[in-house]
Amino acid sequence: MLWAAAGVATLGFLMALEFAARRYGLPGPITNQAREVVLAPESGPLLYAGLALSMVVLTWRQRLVAMGAAVGVDVVFLLVRWVVDAEMNFGNGALWVVLAIAVVAVTRRTGPERLLLLKGTGLGLLLVAGHKTGDTWLLITSKTRPTVLDPYVATADHALGDPSWLAGRIVEATEPIGPHVLHLVYGQLPLAAALVGLYQLRRVAVERRFPAHHLVRTFLVIGLLGPAVYMIFPVVGPVYAYGAEGGQWAAGHLWPDTVPSIGTPHPIPFDGITPRNCMPSLHTAWATTLFVHSRKGSRAMRCAGTFWLVATLSATLGFGYHYGVDLIAGVVFALTVEAAMRSLARGWDRSGTWLTAYGTAVFTVLLVSYRFLPTELAAHPWAYGPLLVLAMVSVIYGYVRTTALWETTAAPERQREPQPREPRPELV
Repeated sequence: MLWAAAGVATLGFLMALEFAARRYGLPGPITNQAREVVLAPESGPLLYAGLALSMVVLTWRQRLVAMGAAVGVDVVFLLVRWVVDAEMNFGNGALWVVLAIAVVAVTRRTGPERLLLLKGTGLGLLLVAGHKTGDTWLLITSKTRPTVLDPYVATADHALGDPSWLAGRIVEATEPIGPHVLHLVYGQLPLAAALVGLYQLRRVAVERRFPAHHLVRTFLVIGLLGPAVYMIFPVVGPVYAYGAEGGQWAAGHLWPDTVPSIGTPHPIPFDGITPRNCMPSLHTAWATTLFVHSRKGSRAMRCAGTFWLVATLSATLGFGYHYGVDLIAGVVFALTVEAAMRSLARGWDRSGTWLTAYGTAVFTVLLVSYRFLPTELAAHPWAYGPLLVLAMVSVIYGYVRTTALWETTAAPERQREPQPREPRPELV
């Protein structure tokens, strides 16, 4: 019943976004995903990542069959598109196989086996739907928020030393290799999350059940809640508000060479196309959760998680997509959501409730200070800059300490395998 309720709630949310997008004459997440059954997909790697997540419930033989079927369907589609000179892309086969798993579950399986297959299908489809939902959210922010608050955030960013301007000049100095690598890392973050999720779910086919908590759950919730903050705090980023990408709407073509002198911050009008997707930085939030979940993996997994976090932070600042204060808010937001999801999985207790409440309070204080105290923050950078960083570090420390406490208290509860006792000698 819980899974059914979650499915109904998710479908209702997707339908609401579909109607909202239709009001602006554009397809919503349901239409965009449905069209990829036949038409050229936007992201083939994302669809195959969804297929990989769905296949965690299959045996190795079934996985080989499923992957072979997906590749075969894609080959046919590519040949047809080549003949009719249509747009070339791949991924339809992956979506077909994910849907086929659901059909098999409903028509050929019963009981727990059916539920397990449907959970796998839902996980794969949710990864793709989450990406489509994010695109629709970004459309809504650009259409419903005609003004942006970039002057407030840019002023508050003075307290941190304007890191986006510094990172932008460093990235320009590393052309062409540096920007190419960072673009690749920045654009394939969902694929990296799928790989870490696959590592965490690698025993599902053997144990016939999903773990109580894994990366994909937090990843999806961050993508669901984050855009709601965009509606409250619309920001487009320095490369648009103060750079050449903003065109005629930019306050000046200053990024990354010259730090703007703003004076009294005020909302500024902006176009109806650019997403207001800066506060908080969800790429930072996703990379943070990926880093956290990779800590329990192999050494290679831990190194990959660290690399992805550092590269994502470098890209968000170096490409001018975010201000430094966005990243601080993103880290706090990520750890707060992760704490709530872990508490939900293990059962709420006092420590989990306090950690989630504290993270929420710090995140709220950060947003309020960016909006109403940016001039004060910029006027005293040596005081408020370290204070902003300290607020983020306090949430990090609280998360590390609380989760370590959870692990130490859970360890004695794990029952060891009963050891066979040696027979006692008979008394003669």
